Formats: sequence, C-alpha cells, structure tokens
Amino acid sequence: MNPESIKSVLVNAFPDAVEVSVTGEGGKFQVTIVSEEFASLRPVAKQQRVYAPLNEYIASGAIHAVTMRTLTPEEWRKAKLFG
Repeated sequence: MNPESIKSVLVNAFPDAVEVSVTGEGGKFQVTIVSEEFASLRPVAKQQRVYAPLNEYIASGAIHAVTMRTLTPEEWRKAKLFG
C-alpha cells in the first residue's frame, strides 16, 4: 500500500476534511487529518474514526503502523502559526 492509496481511502471517509496528508512507506505511515468532525470527539474516538476505514488494510498486513494527527481547523491554524 502506498501513501496515495491511503489518502484516497481517507478522503472518501472524511469528505469534509480541510486537509488529508499521508507519508510513509514499508507499511508504516503518518497521517494528518484536519476536520471539524474532530471538535466533539475525545482522542480515542478520533483514533477509532481514522482506523475504521483502514481496518481491512491493517488486517491484511498492507498497513503495519499508523501514526496520526487529528486536528480541527482551528488547531491546524494554530499549529501552522506556532510550529
């Protein structure tokens, strides 16, 4: 599995996302998703929401590890301002 394939899956799962980026290789990927949907969710619920569309690829072994950043648009704006 490559970053572009994973990004496509996540864009479909988060159609309202302001930003979806995926980097990585060898089954280990870093995901950043910026969506207002995360505003009302606790950290574990955010992770579950991201894992849900990826579960079949994790189960098949195509994805071994996912590191994720789940941000609201306001959190993303602040992160870009303050590094």
